[in-house]
Amino acid sequence: MDWILSKTFWLDIAGVRLEVRCWGPPPQEAPTAVLLHEGLGSVSLWRDFPEKLAKVSGCGVFAFSRQGYGQSDPVDLPRPIDYMQREAKEVLPLVLKDIGVQKYVLLGHSDGASIAAVYGGHFDDPHLNGLVLFAPHFFTEADGLASIAEAKTTFENTDLKTRMARHHKDPENAFRGWNDAWLNPEFKAWDICKYISDIKVPVLAVQGEDDQYGTMAQLDVLEARLPTPLNRLELEGCQHQPHFNRPNSTLKAVVAFLNEQITAL
Repeated sequence: MDWILSKTFWLDIAGVRLEVRCWGPPPQEAPTAVLLHEGLGSVSLWRDFPEKLAKVSGCGVFAFSRQGYGQSDPVDLPRPIDYMQREAKEVLPLVLKDIGVQKYVLLGHSDGASIAAVYGGHFDDPHLNGLVLFAPHFFTEADGLASIAEAKTTFENTDLKTRMARHHKDPENAFRGWNDAWLNPEFKAWDICKYISDIKVPVLAVQGEDDQYGTMAQLDVLEARLPTPLNRLELEGCQHQPHFNRPNSTLKAVVAFLNEQITAL
């Protein structure tokens, strides 16, 4: 893959067209932070975070919109209950191979953090040097599911679909793929805690105290089961998006973590 700076281009992964962008040096020149967006995220919804991260850390930064999001191809609906595990095991390895990462950290937000954790626990990848998890989900919580139900009401009764169209070519596909899966009654039993004990790299986990989709219980189970070093950052006055709600504290923690891992290489 050609490393094209700050411009949208495309990867073909198993016949699926994915939207991608890059910032900073390419993988052959520096470690790479691979970004995995949230359940309604996309490349563009990272806003200026990737550019700031590349500038301050000196690392390359790579982001892509998963199938069903951003300008990537739509996904078949309904998504299966284990869609995050499938993304980690079946799609992410192909993306990493295609971009030629050599030394890298996975940085995931929400669904993306869960995907990163599953990948880290499932694969023994010598090129992976750390995980950065923003508001990760390891199991479902009643309050979080209630917030997701509220999101459905908002989508169906406000201009949310129109606003999502600024970032997703098919906002209906993006929203339903996420919301319908989480609100499926079978999803209440969804749990990926088993992967934590097999993670082989250090982890930085960031959680807002006012997160409407998850509580500190998510970090508690991570801390209890993780066999590697954990940097745990709890942020006051922060909801579900620490990189936007508390940008300075979050960026500082991520850069310190990346520098620590780079030094250890």
